[in-house]
Amino acid sequence: MKREGVKRKFRVFGMIIVLAILNVLPGCGGPGISPSGTAEPQKTTRAIINKGSDTMVNLALAWAEAYAAQRPEVRISVTGGGSGTGIAALINGTVDIANASRAMKSEEVERARANGIEPVEHIVAGDAIAVVVNPTNPVSALTIDQFSDIFTGKITNWREVGGEDRPIVLLSRESNSGTHIYFLENVIRKGEKDNQRLFSPDTLLMPSSEGISVEVRQNPNAIGYDGLGYVTPDQKTIRVARRAGEPYIPPSIETVTEGSYPIARSLYMYTSGQPTCIIRQYLDWITGAEGQEIVEELGFVPLQ
Repeated sequence: MKREGVKRKFRVFGMIIVLAILNVLPGCGGPGISPSGTAEPQKTTRAIINKGSDTMVNLALAWAEAYAAQRPEVRISVTGGGSGTGIAALINGTVDIANASRAMKSEEVERARANGIEPVEHIVAGDAIAVVVNPTNPVSALTIDQFSDIFTGKITNWREVGGEDRPIVLLSRESNSGTHIYFLENVIRKGEKDNQRLFSPDTLLMPSSEGISVEVRQNPNAIGYDGLGYVTPDQKTIRVARRAGEPYIPPSIETVTEGSYPIARSLYMYTSGQPTCIIRQYLDWITGAEGQEIVEELGFVPLQ
């Protein structure tokens, strides 16, 4: 399947794409500006430095390579590390584009402004957070309330939600992950601002999406969550209802697009101020037809 082939190709985290630099892009005359704000020589083009969300890193790598095939004079560096890492780099002025699988927090925006950075948000794709279990697990559908009780440790055995008499093993991304924060705020805390529930202390924190996938595949008691683009056929996705009595909806491009899947989100790129020149051209390409075709190939949700 085309999507699976592309996903395998970009599975390595922390990989850096380095593409040859020849000259300043057409229509982008004048000196380049480094992340620190210093002028670069007239005929030297720096890399676009792109860092952040691990959920988005495979997508960002795919975009960078496809764009370079058309614009070989561009150099794009892509690394992961988590949404928090990318946002911190934007605040510190060390990246051109920060990838994030969550929106920036108000306190992050304030820190950026205090440092002379005005963050500008660009929505580049959509995503579903899929809750995944081992294929042998008979549980197929749960409500947001049940997820909240499971991941906070109130429900500890699968038989309490219609499964077998087995202990529940909780898996989560690490706290620097935008996916972790989104799941905490919108599933565990159910979007309630005064809700202070936390992940159970027994939760196993995994450093990557692949770590969750591996553990779910080999552990029949495990439950985790991941971006839709990382779900593989050897995992079982749970259908989700907003509350008891409402329809249980599977995670898919179609259900996110129509707005019926309850755990859906946008994926973001942040720049310091309105982008210009090569960064503007790159973002326009990402949000255009070619960039959005790659979004769908990797299992994420293209812009409408």
